[in-house]
Amino acid sequence: MANHGGQDMPVQPQFSEQDTWAGVEDNMGDPEEVRVIFSALDSFSQYAKIAHFNVTHLRRRSFYALPQAQWQMLAAPPFNFLETLDKADAAIDSNAELARAILKSGLQSFQSMAEPSGDTSIGMPHEWAGVAKHSDIDKARSTIRQFYRDWTADGAQEREASYGPIMKALAEEKSKSTSGEPYRVLVPGAGLGRLVFDLCRAGCEAEGNEISYHQLLASSFVLNECNGPDQFTIYPWVHTFSNHLTRENHLRGYKMPDIHPATVLAATPDRGIMTMCAADFLCLYEDDEHKDQYDSVACSFFLDTAPNLIRYLEVIKHCLRPGGVLVNVGPLLWHFENNAPGNHGTDDDGDGDHDHKNSSGIADPGSFELANDEVMALLSRLGFVVEWLQTGIEAPYIQDRDSMLQTTYRANAWLARKPIP
Repeated sequence: MANHGGQDMPVQPQFSEQDTWAGVEDNMGDPEEVRVIFSALDSFSQYAKIAHFNVTHLRRRSFYALPQAQWQMLAAPPFNFLETLDKADAAIDSNAELARAILKSGLQSFQSMAEPSGDTSIGMPHEWAGVAKHSDIDKARSTIRQFYRDWTADGAQEREASYGPIMKALAEEKSKSTSGEPYRVLVPGAGLGRLVFDLCRAGCEAEGNEISYHQLLASSFVLNECNGPDQFTIYPWVHTFSNHLTRENHLRGYKMPDIHPATVLAATPDRGIMTMCAADFLCLYEDDEHKDQYDSVACSFFLDTAPNLIRYLEVIKHCLRPGGVLVNVGPLLWHFENNAPGNHGTDDDGDGDHDHKNSSGIADPGSFELANDEVMALLSRLGFVVEWLQTGIEAPYIQDRDSMLQTTYRANAWLARKPIP
């Protein structure tokens, strides 16, 4: 994917949509970049239609294909299967309210990039309607589900497992800082922005970086445009009918956001500053402008998104000030295993000579996967000093705790320091 602008989007206690995407449009001359943006927007537009079709329409069709005596039995108490489908439709409609709010917010930011139509209403531009692919719509559905993890009260347990060790470690590091300057933290793979927000609330100057426009559009909305806490109700488990102990649990809704970001920050003394940056991490942060700029890099479920972990760690070390720390929590679910990004893991033109000065970021050729002990060895080889390592952290990820199927990572947490020369 192309470099997504590389522009900071300041987020203050009094939020401004103009500030959120400040400068991004100035770097959107690339037609592919425009297509990526509007594919993400269109995926939120199509969420309701596709979800209704896949979750309930096809089930109704299969239901009525049963022998009449059987479907009539299932339609009656105690099963009430048709009523269940109606409730699932209502849950999807509730999710769609959030999807439409994200869509409206994004269109207000990017509508000037569409062809002029004379229509002043906020809606998908005609030339981009229907452009989203299956993978785009799947990301929209996943993003809606991720609000459970980052912005509901019930998701606090997951946040504590994945963000808690980072918050604790950085609070200790910040307390030892004697520079008198704001404690600067970079959060690559910031997702829906909750860790960035919590670090800002803790007094850090926190900068989130994210490559996914699905995540950026959603985080921009929740941080900038929600009217208050509990504005929406999401139903994260509605999309599948498997492994539910009860139908009540299957169709359980959760209020979000659990807090109103603007109100909470405004009432927080000694709060920090928060920005979000839309960019390929490798493309943006390897330049001279970002050298030795951060006291800490905080990674939660991020390092295993690397096709080439050496490049990730080199750029992180480049960004850190001497004495700065990389704090990591996560598993090693290598995202590109057997599916190398870019040109199927080869050099750009097939001549075997890749130009490292003309980086494509995460799409650069080459990939590999390491075991955890090898990751620790790589950190040392690249000049980091690993100060502590904790293994076996129970870290669920968008997990229904009442499901009959439980998948929980046994994640690691560790801190590695860039030595002072």
